[in-house]
Amino acid sequence: MKAVRVHSYGKRPTVDDVAEPRVTGPFDVLVQVGAAGLCRTDLHIVEGQWAEKSGVGLPYTIGHENAGWVREVGAAVTNVAVGDAVILHPLATCGLCGPCRRGDDVHCENSRFPGIDCDGGMADLLLTNARAVVKLAPGLEPAAVAALADAGLTAYHAVRKAVPLLAPGTTCAVIGAGGLGHIGIQCLLAMTAARVVVVDPSERARSLARELGAHEVTDSFGGSFEGAHVVFDFVGEQGSEQAGLAMTRRAGSYYVIGYGGSVNIPTIDLISTERNIVGNLVGSYTDLDELMTLAAQGKVTLHTRSYPLSAVNEAMDDLETGRLAGRAILVP
Repeated sequence: MKAVRVHSYGKRPTVDDVAEPRVTGPFDVLVQVGAAGLCRTDLHIVEGQWAEKSGVGLPYTIGHENAGWVREVGAAVTNVAVGDAVILHPLATCGLCGPCRRGDDVHCENSRFPGIDCDGGMADLLLTNARAVVKLAPGLEPAAVAALADAGLTAYHAVRKAVPLLAPGTTCAVIGAGGLGHIGIQCLLAMTAARVVVVDPSERARSLARELGAHEVTDSFGGSFEGAHVVFDFVGEQGSEQAGLAMTRRAGSYYVIGYGGSVNIPTIDLISTERNIVGNLVGSYTDLDELMTLAAQGKVTLHTRSYPLSAVNEAMDDLETGRLAGRAILVP
């Protein structure tokens, strides 16, 4: 089968012929990939930012936002059948550790993260397990939802945690209306009654934010939304970290979703204002299942551009240079 493989950090991946994965365990699920989202994390992987954290051996197949159709299942799988359209939770979890039993499977002690620490889904086939597959509602196609498996899930997870802080009359600020942020805006509008203010230097991104229903859109930090109850930073670098913290009010919360930069703040400033800094990493299986409900209801949709698997480096160029609005989807 064809697969997008990283052979050396600092060098773009290549599309190689590799052996097909096979079902060997009772809970294995083999998925024919219908679409794989391209994430900025994939750029960071190629750069080598994840090398130490993941410990993955090279070469390996990237791709952690995946959806498709069930090709084959292990003998104990009962929640999906061959032919079912599915989206894959990015983690393949054990179900037995403490976090899994509490429903906090994003912190599973025995998880695998296809596309990060083992072979991922930018390929014809991907092997995962029964705990990772969410059956799609009729009418939802893999290519329409694949990027929700990580980008959408991460945005939803952050908003879901912040819902208790966003009562009617509150204000939240969204930094970045691109591939992550445009999903977060939709989640906020669907799940809260807060006033949603979006900041993005790109006119194309601001236009999209207005189209999605943001209450206020601007190209610069500051202004009428200083003192937000919650700030969602979907950029996490290039100065958004300092601006995001500055935009929170006393006892406000700064939610970090994008990454690449650093948060530097004197501890006295945190305690004297009781501001909160909250990290967000993907989300639980339940989060993904709930997000698929919003997608089926048409309340969360993706703005995407599709590329054949062979054009992965063209897609990476478009993402890296800012030519891409929304999400890139690779279709095997």
